[in-house]
Amino acid sequence: SVALKRMLNFNIPPVKNSAGEPVWKVLIYDRFGQDIISPLLSVKELRDMGITLHLLLHSDRDAIPDVPAVYFVMPTEENIDRMCQDLRNQLYESYFLNFISAISRSKLEDIANAAIGANAVAQVAKVFDQYLNFITLEDDMFVLCNQNKELVSYRAINRPDITDTEMETIMDTIVDSLFCFFVTLGAIPIIRCSRGTAAEMVAVKLDKKLRENLRDARNSLFTGDTLGAGQFSFQRPLLVLVDRNIDLATPLHHTWTYQALVHDVLDFHLNRVNLEESTGMESSPAGARPKKKNKKSYDLTASDKFWQKHKGSPFPEVAESVQQELESYRAQEDEVKRLKSIMGIEGEDEGAISMLSDNTAKLTSAVSSLPELLEKKRLIDLHTNVATAVLEHIK
Repeated sequence: SVALKRMLNFNIPPVKNSAGEPVWKVLIYDRFGQDIISPLLSVKELRDMGITLHLLLHSDRDAIPDVPAVYFVMPTEENIDRMCQDLRNQLYESYFLNFISAISRSKLEDIANAAIGANAVAQVAKVFDQYLNFITLEDDMFVLCNQNKELVSYRAINRPDITDTEMETIMDTIVDSLFCFFVTLGAIPIIRCSRGTAAEMVAVKLDKKLRENLRDARNSLFTGDTLGAGQFSFQRPLLVLVDRNIDLATPLHHTWTYQALVHDVLDFHLNRVNLEESTGMESSPAGARPKKKNKKSYDLTASDKFWQKHKGSPFPEVAESVQQELESYRAQEDEVKRLKSIMGIEGEDEGAISMLSDNTAKLTSAVSSLPELLEKKRLIDLHTNVATAVLEHIK
């Protein structure tokens, strides 16, 4: 999240307590970039950082000539071609090109040629390798790949007809993501792996990549002031690479906790759950078209206090907790209503006046907690719907 915010701030670390307005800008990403950003930054957070529009690279985009554009994409052939096309069409005021993983020399030259050809060299403000090719789902959990995930899946690695070149590609994809993770972490791991398996292939490749990077002291990603100060501390993280074949029981073991159930029985990807709303029991008249089911999607993120607290709880406890939350919310709501009705007191009755002054203070505090109350209501509705959907599946 910190690395992304720095990138959206034109790769300058955001200054705390700065009163300056954010610079308005456009964010252009591909599907990979979208998957990396969506679990970490909400639309509101993007807007707070000055992102007025966020668009997919390969969608039809109109020219906005007086706004800088921040690109966040994979350095693939078609992405580079499209970026060169943007330069030629002079879509934006300036271009900050951020690549999710490292861009090769030849592709950089392609961009340079396009910029020269389009007379836009001055507008390409900065080109950065971001090393963010992994998707963070929680504070201490990340996954490697969502787009084309079938290509690097357990099944893909264990296919009997897999060729050596396909295996190399899968290993390189995994290694690139792990390397990006450690660059972002600013730490060099101690690697342990099971022998004679795909895990060992990944370990050897990752080790080689880390050593090559450290050998080039001038351009090393783990030295200098580019990262935090903890690179060469004695506390190095341990990276344990294990082949899935070693423990086949775990993925088949279905636990009865809230998060596991949501993951297993609902449509849950990148912290977002998609539900079809049930249309209720009302019967439609004979011969009428069946009503279309509404689709709803909810984000289950770290900022959702209920989710953080109960995602590991057994499901029956979750249902009770939703009920308790609802009761406490109703009690608060009733209190606000009661105070409002008292505020409408008329007449010069002494008792009423003294009650009024007490209640004014109470009402002020009740009104100031309204946003909190509304957020509470939103979370109760969200979890009521999600828990109900899980319950339907259990039944």
